[in-house]
Amino acid sequence: MAHEEPGDLGQAILDLVNRPDYRPMKPKLIAKRLHLSQDEVSDLKRAIKKLVKRGQLVYGSNHLIGPGSGAAVAATPRLTGVFRRAAGGFGFVRPAGAGAAHTREQDIYIAAEEAGDAASGDTVLVKLLKDRGRFRNPRGAIVEILERETNQFVGTYFETSGLGMVQIDGTLFSQAISVGDPGAKNAQPGDKVVIDMVRFPSHTHDGEGVITEVLGPRGEPGVDTMSIIREFNLPEHFADDVHEAASAEAETFDESIQPGRRDMTAEVVVTIDPVDARDFDDAISLVRLENGHWLLGVHIADVSHFVRPGTALDREAYKRATSVYLPDRVLPMLPEVISNGLASLQPNRVRYTKTAMIEFTADGARVAVDLHSAAIRSRHRFTYEEIDEYLDNPHPWKAKLTPEVFDLVGRMHELAMMLRARRFKRGSLELSLDEVKVDLDNHGRVIGAHKVQNTESHQIIEEFMLAANEAVADTLAEADLHFLRRVHHSPDPRRLKALTDFVKELGYQTDSLESRFEIQRLLAEVGDKPERQAVNYAILRSLAQAVYSPEEEGHYALASDCYCHFTSPIRRYPDLTIHRLVDGLIKNKKPRNDLTELVVVGQHCSDRERRAEAAERELTKTKLLAYLGEHIGDEMDAVVTGVEEYGLFAQGIELPAEGLIHVSSLADDYYSFDRRTHSLTGRRSGNSFRLGDVIRVAVARVDCDRRELDLRIVTRGGRGPIVERPKREGTRFVVRGKPGKSAGKKSGPTGKPKDKKRGKKRR
Repeated sequence: MAHEEPGDLGQAILDLVNRPDYRPMKPKLIAKRLHLSQDEVSDLKRAIKKLVKRGQLVYGSNHLIGPGSGAAVAATPRLTGVFRRAAGGFGFVRPAGAGAAHTREQDIYIAAEEAGDAASGDTVLVKLLKDRGRFRNPRGAIVEILERETNQFVGTYFETSGLGMVQIDGTLFSQAISVGDPGAKNAQPGDKVVIDMVRFPSHTHDGEGVITEVLGPRGEPGVDTMSIIREFNLPEHFADDVHEAASAEAETFDESIQPGRRDMTAEVVVTIDPVDARDFDDAISLVRLENGHWLLGVHIADVSHFVRPGTALDREAYKRATSVYLPDRVLPMLPEVISNGLASLQPNRVRYTKTAMIEFTADGARVAVDLHSAAIRSRHRFTYEEIDEYLDNPHPWKAKLTPEVFDLVGRMHELAMMLRARRFKRGSLELSLDEVKVDLDNHGRVIGAHKVQNTESHQIIEEFMLAANEAVADTLAEADLHFLRRVHHSPDPRRLKALTDFVKELGYQTDSLESRFEIQRLLAEVGDKPERQAVNYAILRSLAQAVYSPEEEGHYALASDCYCHFTSPIRRYPDLTIHRLVDGLIKNKKPRNDLTELVVVGQHCSDRERRAEAAERELTKTKLLAYLGEHIGDEMDAVVTGVEEYGLFAQGIELPAEGLIHVSSLADDYYSFDRRTHSLTGRRSGNSFRLGDVIRVAVARVDCDRRELDLRIVTRGGRGPIVERPKREGTRFVVRGKPGKSAGKKSGPTGKPKDKKRGKKRR
């Protein structure tokens, strides 16, 4: 594309940016995608500026380039985006490429009669109309559905007037879908079924579908899990050729140490994992050198030895992209013969690793990194609880451990806390969001919940994994390789300004939170106060969402300029791509390193990660609602997590279910909503509710199929009971996911989701 005319270059940029699969990127990456020379980058930037002035492109956060949207969108007659339909039939389209500064007021309003049969999640082509929408948003009409989110849905079967009908779970469709003759597929009223949508409903016609699978009676053990698996189209079983390939690897693996692989079986190496872990993908060694430096070994299961590019195992691993950790089962990325066997770093077994040997000064500054294909033999398997016991009282462990292992644990704690202090000193953020894990009986039913503690044993492993991820990323960058980074963009300044105003309204005096160190100070000040959750959630909502991308950007929350995922290849495909690049460096071979291919892989892996998180969240919500449905009237302490004109969202403190308290149920006064202070205030009494308030609530109504929960206030902070007045007829509420960027998942210190199986953060 060298020496293109400016007009041709502008059109090439628009062709790229307006593709349905385009994701916002910086001009430098656009230049690479268009195969421009270094001399042509300045021409590209000038062309982009002209297109921005015309409204055909916009600058998002961090100068990411996206298609025209918001105020500039009127200059673009058509655009693509993702449609979300509201219960009233109308909906909104968020333009593709909308950056962090994009607001809901800039989404395109689609009236019911202009939406056709588009369903929530569909990628659509929108024609912009001249007049404004009912919400003062830009208005448009859907002219084409470019890609369906899905044709498969899960719902409850029932019969009426001799016809079989299915009410789809959730609130995607307000009307039931006709599925033809009663008894299709032997479905019985009350069964959970899977349907393929033959004709999507619209304002002019009803929907039609066909039952493809009967999951079983609603409420039966396991049916809720299967419903979520089908709803999110999660991969359940491995194909025969994948099992055969895994078995073939098992037959040829004999624990011999092959030429070119460093023998580290004599090193003192240990693993630390949850008590119920079945696979072990990281191990640690640590020694003090004669010069006083530390030599940390982070040994990661060498999945790339078993899963080679182009094989059936690789095809399936890429397709899944991540293991999915549901409350009552795991859907692994790889067959268990590999994930729990060949690759797992089991104690006293020779296992292959990709090893990062990282040298630190006496005070924890990294000075050298060496990467190896290695073989290790773990000396001991620790659980987190055992390490916490050791740190609390080391003496009894002297009789339980060899001297080498006993001393190793002490060294690990010393270095990890040093690295942790250095990380916070450079500005790393740690949000304090309680992770609550539901307790299940043998049938998968909720019997309670407990909070997961982020103890020093977790922090030891976290610091070493972060150090390895950063060291490997820097090594690949120094080798001038494109690779999948874990990118976490800096938050948009406007969001941080809104965050600053919000915390000031809560009574916290702070300078601008555009400074990460001011955010650190705020987090320390809020401590364990009642509004802690609200402040942490507000910070989380102001942050961008971490993604996989070859874009040369750092990780804001970790205050890291260069970061990737290297440490979990058993359950994350991006880590496997990093291992293959590391293997090429070790063997001094030029690896396959296509930038365009990496962009696609990063988008795919990011999408699969979001799907896994959403599925876990929905199944947890479903199980909690089933539990609460048997406890109508029960009371619990809750914290106000959202305030809207129509009521309060509150989430249980011990049981993480969130429901809505409609303003009409507050009988002691008439309440006005103040958007600026995120509060509802009584007009006569002055009583108010705001984010972070701790209240006592009772379960009022549960609808598991629609995933709706109503709560009512019993008392508020010791100020006396609230007398409930009759509720407005027809009012319907939904259980809302946690507000935030990580699809509402329980979050670790940086607001990034925790890996449920391991208890280790996915930064």
